[in-house]
Amino acid sequence: MAAARGRNVGRPPIWIMRQAGRYLPEYQEVRKSHSFVEMCSQPDLAFEISMQPHRRFGLDAVICFYDILFLAEAMGAPLEYTDKGPVFLEPLRAQPDVEALATPDPKGHTAPILETLGRLRAELDDEIAVLGFAGAPFTMAAYLVEGDFRRSGEHIKRMMYTEPDALRLLLDKLTDATAEYMVAQVDAGASAVQLFDTWAGLLSPADYAEFALPYQKRIFDAIRERTGAPTILYINGCAHLIDGMVASGSSALSLDWRVDLGDVRARVGDELVLQGNLDPSTLFASPEVAAERTREILESRRGDPAYIFNLGHGILPKTPVESVQAVIETVKSSGDAS
Repeated sequence: MAAARGRNVGRPPIWIMRQAGRYLPEYQEVRKSHSFVEMCSQPDLAFEISMQPHRRFGLDAVICFYDILFLAEAMGAPLEYTDKGPVFLEPLRAQPDVEALATPDPKGHTAPILETLGRLRAELDDEIAVLGFAGAPFTMAAYLVEGDFRRSGEHIKRMMYTEPDALRLLLDKLTDATAEYMVAQVDAGASAVQLFDTWAGLLSPADYAEFALPYQKRIFDAIRERTGAPTILYINGCAHLIDGMVASGSSALSLDWRVDLGDVRARVGDELVLQGNLDPSTLFASPEVAAERTREILESRRGDPAYIFNLGHGILPKTPVESVQAVIETVKSSGDAS
């Protein structure tokens, strides 16, 4: 939390996006007898899975195990988890579809994440951060309009030009719901929250400024004004959107591996917190290589009080646990970053 507020004086903290999940054998053991939906929606299971990587690795933050799409389901969008991933059964393509969406109460359909966050906060020492999260409006809209995301974003980008009013209404509804949801997560026990706008990287800077940035900013403004909690913004494929990300008002930017952290630091100044940005594929290398790549990033950020080590995207299935361990040990043994 010191790093999240730009005041760290020791080694950089480390957590890993999707750190609770399919690469861990203990997760696979739970998965044998429970569906993904059960694992997310039953707080006993979600708590256990959230804690698994912390128990194994001693990470500096625990992120609640859940899925970004449950909020859209709470708004009335039928959702099904298949062997090929989540699918919205009735993609939104026109104004009446959007108008039918409800405004959810976070204490209703998404109550399990609030209960899990509360349990995590009660369980963990104060120096371990508890992280909540949500999908950003553009990314959530992309899933809702596409139905799934095995495509290239053709429908959401077409909607920007053929049904712009419907898209703006959808983004407005998602923004209001997401802001309430993330504030509720902080109230329930989250130390900080991360907004995933994974698919905003599809946008040009001009389209990002119109269809993503204003909605991100409304969410971050609400969190800051109502809770004061640190916030993190993540966009996959963000190199061309750095200036817009800065303008979002998030207190931290989580960066993918396509950018140089030093270059971004020089560009955005010293106050903004940076997070990232080891390529997740690096973890398929030997532990020695993974550790060396980690050391290179750490050296580039040595002495930076506003830096959090992470991957540049979520950890991949079948990632060798030994390489994950090597990365974490390398960060934890890096000593005083000053």
